[in-house]
Amino acid sequence: MSGAPFYKMCGSGNDFLFFDGREVDPGSWAPDRISRVCARGTGVGADGLVVLSPGSAGAVRFTFFNSDGSRGEMCGNAALCATRLSALIGLARGAAVVLETDAGVVRGSADPGTGPRAELVLPDVDGVSFPAISAGKGEAAAGFARVGVPHLVIRVDDLELVALEDRGRELRRHPAVGPAGTNVNFVARGSDGWAMRTYERGVEAETLACGTGAVACAAVLASLGTANLPWSVRSRSGAILTVSGEAMPGGGLRSPRLVGQARLVYQGTLGPDA
Repeated sequence: MSGAPFYKMCGSGNDFLFFDGREVDPGSWAPDRISRVCARGTGVGADGLVVLSPGSAGAVRFTFFNSDGSRGEMCGNAALCATRLSALIGLARGAAVVLETDAGVVRGSADPGTGPRAELVLPDVDGVSFPAISAGKGEAAAGFARVGVPHLVIRVDDLELVALEDRGRELRRHPAVGPAGTNVNFVARGSDGWAMRTYERGVEAETLACGTGAVACAAVLASLGTANLPWSVRSRSGAILTVSGEAMPGGGLRSPRLVGQARLVYQGTLGPDA
């Protein structure tokens, strides 16, 4: 795989390395090599690695790996980036893209007239639950939703007062969320609107944005009656993610839509020692 060309993309602060599956076999990536290439400072640096391959009936197969080398079912900001990149490299024809992910089919579109942005239509969020988790200082009740991957949503009074690395690590493996663990999203409403921070499973640290986390926050807040759709939230990078859809009785979202950044930063080639 040395000499393999890649595309570095940014989705609202999440960054990813993309490879063309017509040239690179996703099965050839060992977890330790993924983590090495994704490492910041000693590798290229990324929150995750994605291989895009021809799928069935004109769809694009989306294979996602977290930066620690583990396989991920889905990633919202990576899927936004994949939507735009698939058109740029000729894997998809036109602005509409069908992504086949491990979490199901995701439909995307990237209108060239809107610049480096894309939109996704995700599978339904079937429900919201409220696990038995004791609230920490400045926290309200926790909600849980699965948006391809699991998300715990904690509404807080002030994002800046959250000890995110410590609290996120603690909640990420809380017994109430199950043995696979969860992403942890802290969300607060300030004078300039909603904002969120995320401790991401598979990165095991804070990331600058989380697309599926934004959808999970919207689902939880809508079920609590504290937010209306469409709903916008500022990610840690300062970029805005917007979620729309139909709130379902008892929690959940029907046909949730996510709009956000999908920016091509640069193209490169892995060296022989990467």
